[in-house]
Amino acid sequence: MLVTQSVDFLSQRDRKIRYTLTNSCLGSLLVASTDKGICAICLGDHDAVLEVSLAQKFPHREIKLDEIGLIPLVSQILAYLNGETTNINLALDIQGTNFQWRVWEALLAIPYGCTRSYKEIGVIIGNSQAVRAVARACATNPVALVIPCHRVIRSNGDLGGYRWGLERKQRLLQLEQHP
Repeated sequence: MLVTQSVDFLSQRDRKIRYTLTNSCLGSLLVASTDKGICAICLGDHDAVLEVSLAQKFPHREIKLDEIGLIPLVSQILAYLNGETTNINLALDIQGTNFQWRVWEALLAIPYGCTRSYKEIGVIIGNSQAVRAVARACATNPVALVIPCHRVIRSNGDLGGYRWGLERKQRLLQLEQHP
């Protein structure tokens, strides 16, 4: 998986974003990409809400619907959701703080079908007291499914939170247990 950490914010604003929407077993799925890679994957109940959210996330970008050009990317994500593959290997174009990147890299190391607690992720990144900060890094993950934040649960086994809804998190964990 190619992950691009971009620090050139001026050129970031100039980059065009293409997106598409499709239905999935988790509801509406929005996939957005720059010329360098996926910049957003969002889940929801209504396409229009996802489109507004994308525009708010990237207010200075030209955003265009591209139903055809993103088919190969969407196909990989749907194959994962349909249990046809255990890995989504796509180029990414996302930004985050150093702390967020450490958390996201730890999430990428969680094997398919397994979970880790927020505290375990804190230990992995060298700060066992950063449970809330780890949860926040999970909540700000811009590429749901590719960076598997759904695999992080509370130490007591409860699901904790999930930006896209606990029902979706539960469904994802079930999908990974029974592909």
